[in-house]
Amino acid sequence: MPLRILRCRAAFASLAMAWLALSGCTTSQLVARGAAPLIDHGVAAMNRETDLELARASIPANLKMIEALLLADPGNAAYRVQAAMGFYGYTLGFVETDDRDRAAALYGRAREHAIAALDRSGLAQAMLMGDAAELEQALEKLDVRAVPALFWTASTWGKWIELQLDDPARLAELPRVEALMQRVLALDETYYHGGAHVFFGVYYGGRAPMFGGDFARSAMHFDRAAALSQNRLQLVEVYRARYLLRQMGAREAFHTTLGRVLDAPASSDPDLNLANALAKKQAADLLAQEEELF
Repeated sequence: MPLRILRCRAAFASLAMAWLALSGCTTSQLVARGAAPLIDHGVAAMNRETDLELARASIPANLKMIEALLLADPGNAAYRVQAAMGFYGYTLGFVETDDRDRAAALYGRAREHAIAALDRSGLAQAMLMGDAAELEQALEKLDVRAVPALFWTASTWGKWIELQLDDPARLAELPRVEALMQRVLALDETYYHGGAHVFFGVYYGGRAPMFGGDFARSAMHFDRAAALSQNRLQLVEVYRARYLLRQMGAREAFHTTLGRVLDAPASSDPDLNLANALAKKQAADLLAQEEELF
């Protein structure tokens, strides 16, 4: 082999090793990050699924793939967010109704991924459970880039608490969850189809006024979420019925609202296919329980 070619290859190898050293990336991290487009397409394909049984069977493998990538690149905030979102959606759609203990464990797992992403966004885990005033100050310093980590930390944390309401320590954490989601509202109320408004619709609607509930505020948040999604996300109305209308004892409105969900045509947004299929299933389940709930 000509000496000139050998020198060029040696120079190229030296440059490649130098680039790796300067970037701080290992080969496994580079490979993991190179899979990002495939993961993004996988998430999009799952969101567009209309067959709930196929989704139930497929999601766990996708979640383990993301966790495998995180073993190679544990500081990858984007993968942490996707893991949190995936575990949250799988648990909400396919686990919580049948096995609350397992659901609590999975929400806790989702929460851990989200908190790791939030740490990479500039809010350390220790700060979440530290002084409340310092937490508020730290939240004020976060910008819109932190919204995904903030939203999924609050969402997973909130569901984790919801399944442990008999634990006073968990209840004491609710104001911190609220603070995180209030920051999401301040930075980008449109994120995840107005998901922060859905959160507060549940937060204020699922409790009687004597325990901090506020039906007017709940309705306002549900209305805003519906407007932001242009009434395409049917889970907004399912949660309105499940939390607000049930707490109000508004049986007729409960029945009518869930009936509208069941009768709703397919969404014009294919990215909402799975969410709306789950909404219809949950609406049917709630209507089947109507006598017990009222």
